[in-house]
Amino acid sequence: MARQNTVFKEAFNRYAAALDAGQALPSEPEIALGLNVSRSTARAILSRLSDLGIVQWNKRQKVVLRRPADEDFYPQEETDSLHDIIERSFMRRILADDAAPGTQINELELAREIGTGTTSVREFLIRFSRFGLIEKRPNSHWTLKGFTRDFALELADVREMFELHSAAHFGRLPDDNPAWQRLAEIKAEHYTLLEDFDARFRDFSALDERFHLLIHKAARNRFIADFYDAIAIIFHYHYQWNKAFARERNERAVHEHLDYITALESRDLAAIDRACRLHLASARQTLLQSLPQIADEAG
Repeated sequence: MARQNTVFKEAFNRYAAALDAGQALPSEPEIALGLNVSRSTARAILSRLSDLGIVQWNKRQKVVLRRPADEDFYPQEETDSLHDIIERSFMRRILADDAAPGTQINELELAREIGTGTTSVREFLIRFSRFGLIEKRPNSHWTLKGFTRDFALELADVREMFELHSAAHFGRLPDDNPAWQRLAEIKAEHYTLLEDFDARFRDFSALDERFHLLIHKAARNRFIADFYDAIAIIFHYHYQWNKAFARERNERAVHEHLDYITALESRDLAAIDRACRLHLASARQTLLQSLPQIADEAG
């Protein structure tokens, strides 16, 4: 259940919010289809509703005894959008497998691993395919494609435009915006990582993703948010194919992040611009050094 925990909580909140006293509930397959989750997740939702005394579950009969109270729902911070859940699981899978070009991705297996329906996984993979990162194959299979130097350079150019714009927006956020508290938490996570860096330097990738996503969200721009999917999969996984000097690269990036965070906290737009450009230039260089040694466009 651990892998499905966030999916379960998000789906539980959605389902519970729609319940009314006296309502008769449909079968588990129908609930799973309506929520676009697996049957095991639907069964877990029913079990929790029964344990809380919200639903009386007697074999095939399931009747709502009362409307859920506020304390019955999971806190918002414990639930994410289904898209975020699928993205994280997809990233973990290709990281764990040290995925290389030609790696096969089975949408059925991925959906089962996450605990969600195949429709959501397929929609997520289709969104990625338009960037040329993965390619659809027969029988619910996808292939991870390689990246050329030109593709990487184009992506780096767009990333820099978007992040410079977003960082400037971040520096103008009002003092009471929750993003400042989240930035302080991420800053503390950087210092914690440095305390045991030799053992934990590989954890930097996830922290890096959270940090840059926080900055991108400051712009509140739907196109930047949408394109961040492609940025994340390149800069937070693909460059790790080349693991030489990974510790040194990550340590340098941690200190660049801390300088970047200091600039953001200063609200000085010129300082923010300098720190952002310095870090993105390093990220570009890391990406280019880590690409497989292939011809730019096969001649």
